[in-house]
Amino acid sequence: MSDIIYFDNSATTKIYPEVLSEMNRIYSSFFGNPSSLHRLGGEAEKVLLESREIIAKTLKVSPNEIFFTSGGTESNNWAIKGAARANKRRGKHLITSGAEHPSVLECFNFLKSEGFSAEITKTDQSGLLNRENFIEKITDNTTLTSFILVNNETGAIQKAEELIAAIRSINKNTVIHIDAVQAYGKIPLDLRKIDADIVSLSAHKIHGPKGCGALYIRENTRIIPILHGGGQENSYRSGTENVPAIWGFAIAAKIINENIDENRNKVRRLKSIVISELDKFFGSGEYFVNSPPDAYEGIVNISFKNVKAQVLMQHLEAESIIVSTGSACSSRKNMQSHVLSAMNLPMERTEGAIRISFSGMNTEDEALMFAEAIKKIVPKIRYR
Repeated sequence: MSDIIYFDNSATTKIYPEVLSEMNRIYSSFFGNPSSLHRLGGEAEKVLLESREIIAKTLKVSPNEIFFTSGGTESNNWAIKGAARANKRRGKHLITSGAEHPSVLECFNFLKSEGFSAEITKTDQSGLLNRENFIEKITDNTTLTSFILVNNETGAIQKAEELIAAIRSINKNTVIHIDAVQAYGKIPLDLRKIDADIVSLSAHKIHGPKGCGALYIRENTRIIPILHGGGQENSYRSGTENVPAIWGFAIAAKIINENIDENRNKVRRLKSIVISELDKFFGSGEYFVNSPPDAYEGIVNISFKNVKAQVLMQHLEAESIIVSTGSACSSRKNMQSHVLSAMNLPMERTEGAIRISFSGMNTEDEALMFAEAIKKIVPKIRYR
C-alpha cells in the first residue's frame, strides 16, 4: 500500500506511527475500566485525565470543558439535539446553513419532528453561509445556531469571531455551536477568542484513531445528554470510555498542533504545485477551482469540463491515486454534492467536481505525479 498516493485526507487520515504505538501500550498496560475503584481502574482514569488536559491545552480551555465521544457525528448530534432540547423553553428556533456536514443538516431535519423550527439559510459562492441571510434570521426565539468552521468540501474558512459577535449583538442568549472537525489541527483554534459555546472535534481527521471524538462545552452552557447509563463524563455522556483511542486522540492532537504551521506551509506548497501544473496544461474554461482563494489550502475542490467526477476518480484509482467526489458520509449515495449545489454552481461543474485533500504526510513528488495523471486521463474521458 506504500505506493498509493492518498489525497483523501478530509475523509480520514493515516494514523501517526507514534499514536499506534501509544495505543498498543495503553491496550496492554492500562486496560482497566476508568470507573472501577481498584488500582487498574485508577491507572486508566489517570490516562483519561491526562488526555483531557492535552486536548484542552491545544484549545486554550479548561479540561473540565472537554467531553469524549465516538467521533464528529456523535459530537454534532449531541451538540445540536442536546442544546436545542435543553433550551426549548426559551424558544424553538434553530439556524444553520445549507453548506453544513450531513450530521448537522440531518439533526436539524430530525428536530422538526419534535416541533422545532429548524431553518436552513443560504450559502454564498465560496461554500460559506450567507452571512447577511444568516444574521437576518436570528430572533429573540433563536436558541441555537450551528455552522462549520472549515467546509469539508471546499475548504472555505468561516470568519467565526466576526460572525459570533454579530449573532450575540442580536441575541446574547443564543447557544453557538461550531463544527470544527475539519478545522482542528489544521488552523489555530483559540476557543476563548472565538467565543463559541460548543465545538465538535474528531480524532481520525488528524491522524488519530477512528471512533473517537470530543465536544468542547463551555462551562455553564445548557445542554442535556443524548446517551444515558452509568454517568461517565461527569454524567454528560454515559458509556465506558475508550481509553486507548482517547489517548491516541490526545497524542495525535499534540503532534499535529505542535506542527500546525509547518503542515500548513506544506499543504500550501502541494496545492500550488497542482494548480500551477493544471494551469499550464489546461486552457481557460477547461477546468475550474471551486474552492475560494482564501480557503484552507489542504482542501482543493476542482472540476473539469465535460468530465464525470466518478469516472475521473476511478481512472485515478487505477493509477493508485486516491481522491474523492465530496463528503465520505454521502458519496456512496451517488448524489451530487449538496455543498456545491448550494453554491449555485452550474451542473457541469458539480457533476465533474473532485475533492483533493492533502496532509503533512504527503510529498511534492506526489503532487507532481497527481498532476501528470490528470493531464493524461482528462483528455481521454471527456464525454463531448
